Amino acid sequence: MDYDTLRCEIDQRILTITLNRPDKLNALTDTMLRELDDAFSQAEADDAIHVIILTGAGRGFCPGQDLAAALAQAASGALRYGEHLRGLYNPLILRMRRLPKIIIGAINGVAAGAGMSLALACDLRIAAESASFMQAFVKVGLVPDSGSSWLLPRLVGPARALELMLSGRRVSAQEALTLGIVNEVTPDTDLMRRAVELASELANGPTVTIDYIKSAVEFALDHTLAEALDKEAELQDLAGQTADHIEGISAFLEKRLPQFRGK
Repeated sequence: MDYDTLRCEIDQRILTITLNRPDKLNALTDTMLRELDDAFSQAEADDAIHVIILTGAGRGFCPGQDLAAALAQAASGALRYGEHLRGLYNPLILRMRRLPKIIIGAINGVAAGAGMSLALACDLRIAAESASFMQAFVKVGLVPDSGSSWLLPRLVGPARALELMLSGRRVSAQEALTLGIVNEVTPDTDLMRRAVELASELANGPTVTIDYIKSAVEFALDHTLAEALDKEAELQDLAGQTADHIEGISAFLEKRLPQFRGK
């Protein structure tokens, strides 16, 4: 994976994708969006990758769209926001949510606008103490996009999500933890160590089953209880046929730690 705006490193079945425009706090460009979509696509097809970490280089995670580039396009009449979202942002967010592998967001610094949407599209989020979150769209006369209107209410509830969207205020890492936006907060210097530690736990677990768990939760968000129950039965049938399930039962009966192989 060789990109202009990303760094990608694979180690011990973990792919770390780093947004790499630190001089711009990793603001999103068309090139970065295309490269992110390609990186996640390749990760999905690579059986050697079990878990993905998404983070940012330098002082920030991502402040959203590169507004200087957007303004230049808008002034020339070349930018149509709806078309831009449908062509680049929406496919990326859908790919992340549908990806049958866990994505951990390691949020360093600011995550604002579509950058916050990118963080919300991750399955789990660990924030550095210096991290902050902003639904900054209203500050520039725009509506929340890139999945924020769907993702944020499901994490914090519709009333709180609306308040954050209407105010566009900054949310600290600790408040984000209280609200349920992030799973944990860690000192800045420990962020990547903790993200890799969590990724390693997952990568060495029953990864096929873990992927089924992600699929079950994603399915249940849009379906009735009866449909979710049926989906659980379908996925449980598949999980029950994995080698890791047999190993898990054997380890339990033999009073030892299981040795999962992701099969």
